Amino acid sequence: MRAVNTTLVHYIMSMTIPTILTLLRIALVPVLVLFFYLPVPWSNFACAFIFVLAAITDIADGYIARKTSQMSRFGEFLDPVADKLMVATALVLLVQRQETYEAVFAIAAAIIIGREITISALREWMSEVGERALLSVSWVGKTKTIFQMTAISFLLYNDDIYWIPTALVGQLLLYMAAALTLWSMWTYLQSAWPVISDSRFHVHYHHHDQVDDTTNSGEQETPASEKPGNEKPAAEKPAG
Repeated sequence: MRAVNTTLVHYIMSMTIPTILTLLRIALVPVLVLFFYLPVPWSNFACAFIFVLAAITDIADGYIARKTSQMSRFGEFLDPVADKLMVATALVLLVQRQETYEAVFAIAAAIIIGREITISALREWMSEVGERALLSVSWVGKTKTIFQMTAISFLLYNDDIYWIPTALVGQLLLYMAAALTLWSMWTYLQSAWPVISDSRFHVHYHHHDQVDDTTNSGEQETPASEKPGNEKPAAEKPAG
């Protein structure tokens, strides 16, 4: 137990700044939920501040990782997970609070969350078959992210800023983000379609699963000669 604790402490002490920022973004998710339901006048401002802070850490950890060569496979895995957790949580909370065009708003939120799940699964499968490079980030995806993050920030704030109706602007931006989401998903699927439709990858992937199942079972068929009752008779010694 002491060895495990020592290893854990060593790993925490050796974490890079980008990884720490990503973990901070994940830790802010329950904080966002807490302030969303907090019955105080400034809860909307707090929620918007937390979401914007998470967006800033998302930009910062990628920039620092590239500039200081602190990129890691764990960071590459954790960064998109943190983004999706924050966005999905915020959208679920906003759907609950929506009072006008509830169905339209819920559909837009479902499109955004569904796209994230679909593309994440597609990226994982493409990595399995060694074709991950085909799913490069496009300008449509980047534009969608800008619209999406701005929309959610406005919707969380939910109070007019001077003459700007933030709730209305946030809704319009979210609907535009949902449209761009469908466009970007189509772009990703179109890029991956040659691999998806190639039967060679399906055969390889199915064979890989069979090998894993055999390996995980840990059972090997016992040769017939070694089964009980099938032993070979010992050779008789020459007489005399």
